[in-house]
Amino acid sequence: MPKSDIGLIGLAVMGQNLVLNMSDHGIRVAVYNRSIDKVDTFVNGSGKRENIRGCHSLQELVSALKAPRRIMLMVRAGAAVDDTIATLLPYLDAGDIIIDGGNSHFPDTNARYAALREKHIRYLGVGVSGGEEGARFGPSIMPGGDVDAWPYVKDSLQAIAAKVDEQPCCTWVGPAGAGHYVKMVHNGIEYGDMQLIAEAYDLLHRGLGLDASELQNVFKTWNKGVLDSYLIEITGHIFAVRDEDGSPLLNRILDAAGQKGTGKWTATDALHNGTPLTMITEAVFARALSARKEERVAANKFYGNHVRPIEGDPRQVIESVHDALYAAKIISYTQGFMLLRQAALDYDWPLNYGAIALMWRGGCIIRSRFLGNITAAFEKSPELENLLLDDFFRQQITGAMNGWRSTLQMAINAGIPVPAMSSALAFFDGYCSGESPANLIQAQRDYFGAHTYERIDRPRGEHFHTDWAGLEGAAISGAYDA
Repeated sequence: MPKSDIGLIGLAVMGQNLVLNMSDHGIRVAVYNRSIDKVDTFVNGSGKRENIRGCHSLQELVSALKAPRRIMLMVRAGAAVDDTIATLLPYLDAGDIIIDGGNSHFPDTNARYAALREKHIRYLGVGVSGGEEGARFGPSIMPGGDVDAWPYVKDSLQAIAAKVDEQPCCTWVGPAGAGHYVKMVHNGIEYGDMQLIAEAYDLLHRGLGLDASELQNVFKTWNKGVLDSYLIEITGHIFAVRDEDGSPLLNRILDAAGQKGTGKWTATDALHNGTPLTMITEAVFARALSARKEERVAANKFYGNHVRPIEGDPRQVIESVHDALYAAKIISYTQGFMLLRQAALDYDWPLNYGAIALMWRGGCIIRSRFLGNITAAFEKSPELENLLLDDFFRQQITGAMNGWRSTLQMAINAGIPVPAMSSALAFFDGYCSGESPANLIQAQRDYFGAHTYERIDRPRGEHFHTDWAGLEGAAISGAYDA
């Protein structure tokens, strides 16, 4: 039997679909799973193809591959990745390539990249987005790690990736954990998008009283305009699904959202490096609050239901909510790219922001129409500091502003929480404010902790301390950090 082009370990749903995708593109794949029965079931079922080979051990898998061996891991992030690598290493030769296609946390990828370089094994941390359908027919793929390995996997990964205008949604991201970092930020934006859509749904459903059929029509219409995206599209489909008794299935689903951790990773990293990722962080906290279902029910009984109907022309309300969703969505992506920019500085990664936006235009969960506008913005100004400083996005935000502010006023009056939409507007107002009350905060810090402050009538970098309480103390903390 001819040697296989690539090996894949982990035959859960994503792994199986990636193998079938590779097979469709003429790539010979050897597969292995810790549970051997999964291998046999797959290769005797949907994977029964001439170019798919089942293996019953890691040694057999490695022996089945062309040199340099390319082995893709589709196993659970964390210890399972380390265990698999440790078991593989005795069978590998210098120059072989390990590709981690799971949702690994980027610091783990950084560490594995460094450790495997010492063993002369080339390691790639590759973000894969698109769910089961994307894996099967074309995901967004975000490769990073050992750049010397990229030429050996480029053709295969770009062949199976989604295509937009005949361009693959897969291009080199950067060294070490850059690929998994970009995937993490993608997932953070995904959290933000989903929360914003949920808030729009809440306003139109509980506030305006639209039923599932009316909501389906609204989202179908929205998906034809600037909000055109995968998440808007599938939301419209969700409203159309009925339970066994003919009622909307959505109404039977418990309102407690789960999460696997990538949103929390994004928020935590933003806190670590000082990026104001306010909207995405609020989306993470909104899921955490939703999970406290029993407490919320008790509080509802304790305080009483305070949701009130939204008054006004329904068409105008829908238009305002549309604009608020669109503007806040722009802020979500803006904050995501701010985080990428900071990571590029912190880790010395040569990130190409336009190329990243292009990778997200197809195959992935956050794919949307205006990612093309993000690509255009960075192509026009590669050193663009913030998307809000691009002419196109200034026009979009300005055009949606009245509806955005009106929607938040309606939400407050109706007693319907919109933490992501309101946080996005607060960020925008803060970002565009030449003055802030932080001078008072700095005075307070200097008062109780002698942390010093800068003055507006002196050059930046000069620090001052005032004996606010008249204690005649001269010591300062030296902890000023703007």
